[in-house]
Amino acid sequence: MTKIRLTEADRFERRHNGSREIRTKKMLDRIGVENIEQLIDETIPAAIRLKNPLDLPAAQTEHGFLKSFKAIAEKNKVYRSYIGLGYHNSITPGVIQRNILENPGWYTAYTPYQAEIAQGRLEALINFQTMVTDLTGMELANASLLDEGTAAAEAMSMLFASRKGKQKKTATKFFVDQHVLPQTLSILKTRSNPIGIELVVDDVAKYDAKDETFFGILLQYPNQEGNINDYPAVAKAAKENGQFVAVAVDLLAMTLLTPPGEWGADVVVGTSQRFGVPLGFGGPHAAFFATKDAFKRQIPGRIIGVSQDRDGNKAYRMALQTREQHIKRERATSNICTAQVLLAVIAGMYGVYHGPEGIKTIATNIHGHTQLLEQAVKAFGYQQLNENYFDTLKVAASPTEISQIREAAEAKGINFRYTTDSVGVALNQTTEMEDLLEVIEIFAAAKNADANAFDLQAAAEALEMQWPAHLQRSSEYMTHPVFHDYRSEHEMLRYMKRLENKDISLVHSMISLGSCTMKLNATAEMAPITWPELATIHPFAPASQTAGYFEIFRNLEAWLNEITGFAGTSLQPNSGAQGEFAGLMVIKAYHEDRGEGHRNICIIPTSAHGTNPASAALAGMKIVLVACDEAGNIDVADLREKAEAHKDDLSSLMITYPSTHGVYEESIIEICNIIHENGGQVYMDGANMNAQVGLTSPANIGADVCHLNLHKTFAIPHGGGGPGIGPICVAAHLVPFLPGNPLVAEAGGEKAITAISSAPWGSAGVLAISYAYIAMMGAEGLTNATKLAILNANYIQARLKDHYPVLYVGANGRNAHELIVDCRQFKPLGIEVEDIAKRLMDYGFHAPTVSFPVAGTLMIEPTESESLEELDRFCEALIGIRAEVKEVEDGIADKENNVLKNAPHTQAMVAADQWELPYSREKAGFPLDYVKAAKIWPSVRRIDNAFGDRNLMCSCIPVSDYAEEVEA
Repeated sequence: MTKIRLTEADRFERRHNGSREIRTKKMLDRIGVENIEQLIDETIPAAIRLKNPLDLPAAQTEHGFLKSFKAIAEKNKVYRSYIGLGYHNSITPGVIQRNILENPGWYTAYTPYQAEIAQGRLEALINFQTMVTDLTGMELANASLLDEGTAAAEAMSMLFASRKGKQKKTATKFFVDQHVLPQTLSILKTRSNPIGIELVVDDVAKYDAKDETFFGILLQYPNQEGNINDYPAVAKAAKENGQFVAVAVDLLAMTLLTPPGEWGADVVVGTSQRFGVPLGFGGPHAAFFATKDAFKRQIPGRIIGVSQDRDGNKAYRMALQTREQHIKRERATSNICTAQVLLAVIAGMYGVYHGPEGIKTIATNIHGHTQLLEQAVKAFGYQQLNENYFDTLKVAASPTEISQIREAAEAKGINFRYTTDSVGVALNQTTEMEDLLEVIEIFAAAKNADANAFDLQAAAEALEMQWPAHLQRSSEYMTHPVFHDYRSEHEMLRYMKRLENKDISLVHSMISLGSCTMKLNATAEMAPITWPELATIHPFAPASQTAGYFEIFRNLEAWLNEITGFAGTSLQPNSGAQGEFAGLMVIKAYHEDRGEGHRNICIIPTSAHGTNPASAALAGMKIVLVACDEAGNIDVADLREKAEAHKDDLSSLMITYPSTHGVYEESIIEICNIIHENGGQVYMDGANMNAQVGLTSPANIGADVCHLNLHKTFAIPHGGGGPGIGPICVAAHLVPFLPGNPLVAEAGGEKAITAISSAPWGSAGVLAISYAYIAMMGAEGLTNATKLAILNANYIQARLKDHYPVLYVGANGRNAHELIVDCRQFKPLGIEVEDIAKRLMDYGFHAPTVSFPVAGTLMIEPTESESLEELDRFCEALIGIRAEVKEVEDGIADKENNVLKNAPHTQAMVAADQWELPYSREKAGFPLDYVKAAKIWPSVRRIDNAFGDRNLMCSCIPVSDYAEEVEA
């Protein structure tokens, strides 16, 4: 009889890792090694290799994971939260949830650096910017920031940097209304001191606009208690005395309230969370930053602008990039790199779907329900303390009443905000009459009153707006047709699909951007993020209701500790750049705790990513650059000289490992020792962690702290430019200083620094993705993934090295998980690296990283998820392009009029009646046979970047412009 062997039928690792044994053997043969272990031995220095395998739980199947994780998630209690404080339940329209939030065509795209194949999400972001600009009454908005607290801090920093004349010497104070959101205040404290800003937190009534030591003021509108203060007079006084005005607003309330742009604000910030984005225990959510045109070259983050392509057609692109950290480096006033693109797209689409009338109706209903609640509690004998309000009441109550209200509310599954002498109630879009009745009953019971004595229906029929006229909005907003044309679900569905079809994402082909790690975002990993047990939890809900989340945090932190070799982890930073800043601030706190607060020198290699010097500058550090040698490694002699010269003030070294050149530097342990010997700490940038997991670790190389990009190494999708999560992992001596939160005692270390992000655990709502990745891969799967990432990169090197020079390899001629190919030798032919990047679109690929870390090069990072077949298609594309360059070199093709200079080629161009180019249509649009099977067309020709910056327009294209194009 045939024996039956029970085995694991379907290991997730086999689904995630792209190569199979027979294909792996072909790749190894091409590289010239016997097996993958030989390749790893020749690539990673023996001194830093891990001696033991990772100690992680056994890998789970997809089905097994979803079953066990559901049990953890169900430990959370899903209450109706009326806590407010910047977080409100909202309804995500099903058409948006299914077709954007849950759609890999949207969430697997990268930041739109290659605009010609990103027109869909660029248009979606223009919609978001237009909506924000209109609602706030401002002139310009960016494409999102990380959260409201960060946006407020960015406003403060930008305005501080914008001081002129004598203000630069005398004005160093920033007035903050004491009723701003507490999490925002905590971030302001974190960000102000290192750059020399003195915060003055007080009642706005005490603000003296004539005090020349102030450069600006931050107001909350409505404030954290829900009151709408009469701020126009405050703003007028500030402006008359040359001071800046920043305002944090509730975006939904701007449909009814006079927007700050109409009463003099310089900057308006906030979150778009209540525009259809789930709570997610604090994130991710898209913050916004709107300002005046005068600040367009100082505004932080990404701005989407309108330009034109070579045929004069309107096209979108990221504008004014010279002001960003990757250009300005230590001179940047912001280190922002990742935005919250996917969430901004959702918020913008919420605006498109509902339109101005729909959004105003939602806001009016919320305000009406709040008025009814106020009338009810007053009828029961309570005092309601907010003179004017939008959605939040502050109800005075005795300790006994508060206790009774809380007990009754929790019995009904309801959360309010409680202080020592009041109860806060913030209503939201999900609040219906039945919910309102329950809230009314709770308050009535605490006064021993009869809830039925209040005639809710009669009160509802008699509702009127109670605000003073000058606080009521009279101006129009969201007038562009995009906010009026897509009311039916069919029209909305087709609009979103049209935009999606303009973009390249991982559903089409590999995206080989170096230092970006565009790996598989598996469906099983993504599934839990919309579960109500995770998506509808308020970040300030009582700990008794969030046991599931705390179990997720404990496990994930323990796993990341094991992977990095460190003792503690903070999940709070919600981007890699914020992780950098958090790590440096933890180092700063450590030095201060030891009485060495004067240590403020940060050494950074010249090859570092631009966020490194920008983050160090934000942390108040002085930056000393260290040279790299011809092989791309840190010049150890130069490092030693500078570390010793600054040993009395040395704070830290920031280093990426493997290096930004894609090499495991042999001298890494010596480098770390030099820093430690001179009193400094080593910060390791975790951008390249995908080349370490299971084989080496930050602790093993000698680092003290690192950040991880969960949106790279640990499978959270890039979302077209966010969300990102950048947790920091630290050695034992730094654990006490991990960042905290003013409202949640469980967050942070014993000597916690103030907040880095608004929410205690940052973008907690998507941590499930990385949790799933680690749980399903297990120790062996994660280690194999690292090996395959290295294998894939070295296979590409083997295939391309006879066609392009490969810069920077290790001692044995190997590269790590990425490689740099040199295109500078084509420059005398008139061929730029940009031409190659654009031509790759015609072959169906997004370009690798262009001109970083070396100008005129391409940095290629294939991840472990890519198959041999996909790697070969990519290599054939680059080899084909090299042959096209040779045609120019040999005089066969014209230097100016060739497939490279004219790339990319659109469908309209190739299908046009007239064709006057000196090469065939087939060569233009179908350069290799595989392209014919699944052609991806760029929707515009090459975009004129300079035109877009000279003629900056960052909102929806007027309909008249389309008419002009048709007439032309």
